[in-house]
Amino acid sequence: MSSAEKRDQFLAVWPALADELVQYMEGEKMPKEAVDWFRRSLDYNTPGGKLNRGISVVDTVQILKGSELSADEYKRAAILGWCIELLQAYFLVADDMMDQSITRRGQPCWYRVENVGNIAINDAFMLEAAIYYLLKKHFRQEKYYVDLLEIFHEVTFQTELGQLIDLITAPEDVVDLSKFSLEKHHLIVVYKTAYYSFYLPVALALHMAGVSSPSAYQKALDILIPMGEYFQVQDDYLDCYGTPEQIGKIGTDILDNKCSWLINKALQKASPEQRKVLDDNYGVKSSESEARVKAVFKELELAREFEQYEADSYRRINALIEEIPAEGSQDGLKREVFQSFLAKVYKRQK
Repeated sequence: MSSAEKRDQFLAVWPALADELVQYMEGEKMPKEAVDWFRRSLDYNTPGGKLNRGISVVDTVQILKGSELSADEYKRAAILGWCIELLQAYFLVADDMMDQSITRRGQPCWYRVENVGNIAINDAFMLEAAIYYLLKKHFRQEKYYVDLLEIFHEVTFQTELGQLIDLITAPEDVVDLSKFSLEKHHLIVVYKTAYYSFYLPVALALHMAGVSSPSAYQKALDILIPMGEYFQVQDDYLDCYGTPEQIGKIGTDILDNKCSWLINKALQKASPEQRKVLDDNYGVKSSESEARVKAVFKELELAREFEQYEADSYRRINALIEEIPAEGSQDGLKREVFQSFLAKVYKRQK
C-alpha cells in the first residue's frame, strides 16, 4: 500500500471519532453553538498535518502482528493513532499562541481565526481531554487501559518540560546566546519532540500487541530517543539549508532566536570575531542579519559538520537496532519496527 493510500485509510477513521466526541457534548445538553464550535476546532486542528505519528501506530501494530490487520484491529490501532494526533493538535494550538505564530499547515493559526482569539486556550484543553474520552470508550475493558492512560500523561508532561526549557532559554524577544548550549538543545529536543513523536507511537502499539515486558519498552526507548534527537537536528539543518520547495515553508529559526543545533554548534566553534557577529545578528528580524549569521555558518562549515553528525547517528542507531535478534527478541520486539522508522527519516529532504 502506498503512503498516500495509508494516509487515506487512516483519515477515513477520523469522521466517526469526531462524531463520537460531538455526540458526547450533545448528550451533556450543550447548546448548539458550543457543539458546532467544538466540531470546527476538532476538524480545523486535528487532521491537517502529515499524520506520521498516528499512522506509525498502525504500521507498528501490523509489523508486530506479522500479518494484515482485521478491520477491527485496524480501527483500534487507528484510534490510538488519532489520540496522538489530538495530542499534537493540543500542543500546536497552545504553542502557536505562545510563539505568536501566524500560520500553521498552510492556514491561519487557530487563535488567529476570526472570533477565536483567547478561546483557543480552552479549545487546546478540550483537544487534550478528547484523548481520554476516546481511550475510555474504546479501551476501558483492556488490561492495558491504565498503561495507556499513564503513558499519555507521562509523555504529555515530558513534552511540556521540553517546551518550558525552550521558552526560557530562547524567548523570541530577548536574545541571549550565553543561555544556549548543546546540552540544553539535547534536553529540548528529547523532551519536546522525541518522546511523543517517536517513543509514544511504538509504546502504544506494543501495548495493543500484548507486549508487556519492561525490557521491551526500555529497549524501544533506548533506540527511539536518539532517533528522535537525530530527526530534530535534521529539522534544524533543513530549516537553514533546505529550500522552501523542499520543506514546504521558509525557514525562520535564525530570525526567531531558536535554540537550534546549528547555532549551538556555531557557538562551540566560533572565533571571538565570529561570536560577535552571532551575538549582534542572531534573532534580529532582518534579512541582512540573517545573511550575516548564515555567512558565519558557512565559514564554520556547519553543513559538513551536519553530514558527519548524520553519519555518526545513523551508525549508532543501527548498532542499537541490530542488538535485536533478526528473528525477534523474546520480549516481543522486532527489528523491522525500528528499521521502518529509521528508513522514513534517514537523509529525508522535507
